[in-house]
Amino acid sequence: MASRKEEKERLRAEREERERAAAAGARRRRLIGYGAGGALALAAVVAIFVVALAGGGDGGGGGNGASGGPAGPGGGDYPDVPVPAQRVADLDQAARSAGCTTKSFRSEGDDHVTQPVRYRSNPPHSGAHDPVPAEDGAYGAAPRTEALVHALEHGRIVMQFRPQVSDEIKGQLKSLYDEDPSHMLLVPNARMPYEVAATAWTKVLACRRATPAVFDAIRAFRVRHRDRGPEYVP
Repeated sequence: MASRKEEKERLRAEREERERAAAAGARRRRLIGYGAGGALALAAVVAIFVVALAGGGDGGGGGNGASGGPAGPGGGDYPDVPVPAQRVADLDQAARSAGCTTKSFRSEGDDHVTQPVRYRSNPPHSGAHDPVPAEDGAYGAAPRTEALVHALEHGRIVMQFRPQVSDEIKGQLKSLYDEDPSHMLLVPNARMPYEVAATAWTKVLACRRATPAVFDAIRAFRVRHRDRGPEYVP
């Protein structure tokens, strides 16, 4: 009879194989989507060229281009707003200056489940989660919370904001994401009691108000906790 350790390793191997298969399927679907999107884009270019040859267009102005366009796997628009330059690199000092709190928790588990999970905190920091993690990226509509928690287990940092914050803050968060997007996610979270937050596995940076100092706090949180989840995945 297999020992408990051997059984645990077998289940872990099976779980990782399911994840690899799911990720491969997702990549295939994206490649198909890219191919279809490329064909549509080519057709659009040809149509514009034909209209131009026919004398279309009167030289009139367009919009002001305030939106940054689709962002990340979830789509959505973020305004193009520069983020303030970094002034404080120490996490504790940056968090105090921003009026944020840093919290550490014991893990609430790491089981894979397909049903919704009732987490003890919002934003959640650990616990049972979806078998397939959310992809890195800036989202207009948040993926399932359970998929975000799985991303945390893989060492990701999830930046979150309440949809009610100003467009300026949203644009600055997107600019902060663009500074160093490796293993990062940016998502809206309508139900958390903070205007801005960042999470890692068992770690939370919680900011009641989105002040200019929160960006340094998130930068320092990212440096300290990125790629330190229990399952590092490149």
